[in-house]
Amino acid sequence: MARICAAACLAKITGLALVSLVAMGALAPHAAQAAIDRLEILRTEPAFGGQTFGEAGVFERVSARAHGSLDPKHPANAGIQDIELAPRNAQGRVEYVSDVEIVRPANRARANGVLLFNITNRGNKGALSLFNVDVAPNLTQINALQNPGDGFLQKTGTTLVWFGWQGDVQPGNGRMLLKLPVAKNANGSPVTGIVRSELIARAPTPTLHLVSGWFTAASVPPATASTDNRTPDAQGFVPVLSVRMHNRGAPMQIANTEWSFGSCPNGPDGKPSAVKPSATDLCMPAGFQPGRIYELTYKARDPMVMGIGFAVARDLGTFLKQEAARQAMATQPAALDKPTAIVMGSSQSGRFIRSFLHRGFNRDEQGRMVFDGAIPHIGGGLMPLDVRFAQPGRSAGTEQVDNLYPGTEFPFAYTRVNDPLSGRTQGLLDRCSADGSCPRIFHAATALEMWELRQSLGFTDPLGLRDLPEPANVRSYIMGSTQHASAPRPLPAKAPFAGCEQQPNPNPQTWTMRALYVALVDWIRTGKEPPASERPTIAAGTLVAPEQVRFPLIPANSYGGVQRPAARLLATHNPLFLQDYGPGFQPAETRGIVTWNPPALSSARYNPLVAQVDLDGNDLGGIRNLFVRVPIGTYTGWNNFHDSLYKDGFCTLQGSFIPFAATREERLKAGDPRLSLEERYPSREAYLEAIRRAAQDLVARRHLLAQDAERLIAEAARDGWTHRP
Repeated sequence: MARICAAACLAKITGLALVSLVAMGALAPHAAQAAIDRLEILRTEPAFGGQTFGEAGVFERVSARAHGSLDPKHPANAGIQDIELAPRNAQGRVEYVSDVEIVRPANRARANGVLLFNITNRGNKGALSLFNVDVAPNLTQINALQNPGDGFLQKTGTTLVWFGWQGDVQPGNGRMLLKLPVAKNANGSPVTGIVRSELIARAPTPTLHLVSGWFTAASVPPATASTDNRTPDAQGFVPVLSVRMHNRGAPMQIANTEWSFGSCPNGPDGKPSAVKPSATDLCMPAGFQPGRIYELTYKARDPMVMGIGFAVARDLGTFLKQEAARQAMATQPAALDKPTAIVMGSSQSGRFIRSFLHRGFNRDEQGRMVFDGAIPHIGGGLMPLDVRFAQPGRSAGTEQVDNLYPGTEFPFAYTRVNDPLSGRTQGLLDRCSADGSCPRIFHAATALEMWELRQSLGFTDPLGLRDLPEPANVRSYIMGSTQHASAPRPLPAKAPFAGCEQQPNPNPQTWTMRALYVALVDWIRTGKEPPASERPTIAAGTLVAPEQVRFPLIPANSYGGVQRPAARLLATHNPLFLQDYGPGFQPAETRGIVTWNPPALSSARYNPLVAQVDLDGNDLGGIRNLFVRVPIGTYTGWNNFHDSLYKDGFCTLQGSFIPFAATREERLKAGDPRLSLEERYPSREAYLEAIRRAAQDLVARRHLLAQDAERLIAEAARDGWTHRP
């Protein structure tokens, strides 16, 4: 049964010898406490089936709900969009409820003192699949914490924390949820506004929900204010549905008689059923088709106060880090002596962290630093969470989908710099630098972010003319020749390769990320200087314009029995223009109300750069891992969509892998300029020796852990290059 954690469950969860307990049916917060009013413990159970992880022993899993409230007039909260329109409790506070899960050593004495807060990605748990190897890429299993892989994080004694921060996540599949208030006008009437929603059909269907985009299938749509799509409202507004074949194609309006607000899924006969009116679905009996970009502009109602998600991270972080050992609220289950709190997140979640810092949320209501360290991973943009009718599940301006949504605004860099396009001078750390709440930051990204997500703008001035110095608390690492998330093996063997022109890139990030995690913990806890930043630079000639990349002419081939077309580097990137979302939107804060939708675009554009490559087409600059130093093929941070989808567009978040020919004869027959495997590694021992040398150098640079080098060398000795990604 769900309960508020009291003496018995507390002792079981934390292992603390309690000096005093608060008798409770509901817990009253201490006067100096942050805004977590009570932590409702739902269940405590063995984690990972009771598996033992070395000296850290067994782990336990605590499932809970954090009941929090905010003073909307407090300076730390008053800037949240629409918080003044949220309903308040009897104490004048704005309430929320967040799912929380904690996995920690059952024996508190075996914990290492690190609380690792993973910012979930669209409600899905991360961290385990990034740092632990051998975790199957199955979201259901990951969210259920069924498979710890090799248990790397657990063997270190790290405590993991997940929580809900995104209010529009649909329930299901173990996703972490956040219950938020809905903004209302002062007279109690609904708040309305114009919403633009990009819609993508992965398969032919007559029905989509109103935010059924590439990344938002599990988001709850803002409801339409009226299901009548034909009659103008009092302001003369009529919703519009259009379609285009490519992001840069001209939209074609679809007559309002051809669609309606409703649901009409296919019946047993394969034909659309009768329309059932719905405020969150769209019906088009003729069918939505893959390979098209649909766009719906409609008037929505009842926006959630989404920006509260930043405050949830702040207050839960403070609660679990600061309050357990010394406040009467000793009921929290992750209590550690002098804990170190690190926040990390990948992609969407990495953008959340950057915006969290940018908006000043790493300083709690009492002026204390919340997180000591941060790892924004593969998230180079910002998170447009604090926006009326926010759609935080959208990407940060990928080239073909979600291209014109907030989240790509200046500032791009941690360093304060002038932007000649907007006229502003800003850096992401301006607020935390002013109040002393900046954490130590490891910014980690891949070659894909350089190509498709304009990552270089975080390292150069906005026009791409000069490298920027980094703040003393920041290190940046670009993992060369990797894609956004490593493609799982086996790779698709037939075109279209997951919708792309080439096979996706399986080059792993995990080995590098493990080493960086250990280095960040050491930097925070012992002061040991971390590895220097590793990224392409203008000064070194490794950061260049796309048209300057010297990519080899790789011909069509059938290496390994897989038919591949010739590699086509289109020598372009994802352009970024100055975007204006209207007078109600504050681009300097990535907050406000979007009134110009899509935004007005200036003719001036920013100048993202990409990594130069070697003779094989593999990236120069950044961390070149074992598989780039001793390659069996070309690994890129870009791929093109297959012609059946968005021709000549970047295949969303996918890189490429093009293997080398096995023999010189095969290479010459294909006309491939890259040396074959037999020319590079004339014997098994030659290959193994190359692996050993590269691994030793990576360990010396602290880009690979010694224990991981041993495993990779052993695998190479066992399998030769056949074990390689």
